[in-house]
Amino acid sequence: MELTSRQMIRIDELIRAYRQGFFPMSDPHEDEKVYWCQPYRRAVFDLDTYRASRDVLRLTRKNEFSVTFDREFEAVINGCAAPRKNDHETWISGEIMEAYIKLHNLGLAHSIESWYQGELVGGLYGIALGAAFFGESMFSLRSYASRIAFDRLVLHLRERGYLLLDAQIMNPHLEMLGAVEIEHEEYMRQLNHALQKKIVFL
Repeated sequence: MELTSRQMIRIDELIRAYRQGFFPMSDPHEDEKVYWCQPYRRAVFDLDTYRASRDVLRLTRKNEFSVTFDREFEAVINGCAAPRKNDHETWISGEIMEAYIKLHNLGLAHSIESWYQGELVGGLYGIALGAAFFGESMFSLRSYASRIAFDRLVLHLRERGYLLLDAQIMNPHLEMLGAVEIEHEEYMRQLNHALQKKIVFL
């Protein structure tokens, strides 16, 4: 299923898609057309077994970074959409950014920011529905900045009683952080269970 670049993403359709196991991505090779994705295998994090790396724990103890929530959502999503060193393309189109900013204004999309000496140097954003958090993307301008933000997110989700942390599609970075893959049927079982619980993110 696709939306052409001339169609806007309706917020109600976007929320319904997440509840049904879909998420949007744009294709930079096809005039940024937006596609609804539902992978056969889903990358997720086990909130109970996640453990931060030694480096993250060391930097956390040293307080080299400060972390905030929902302070600079638009800056974070812009950072995530910016070209990377080894990849100049992005799946985060202007249309997708606009939709998630609307979700943020509705209190459904959230950002976690990493700061170093008063400067935004990394972070991530995602959507919270029920007891599920759907991680969308992260960026880092300084080593470990996004990992520190991610670690704080996991701790926050645990404290709030979240049941599912969805990372969508596995890649080497997610695997390094501790993500695992599960079959679509198992993902939908966990998702439906999590959506039955009501949690306020902040």
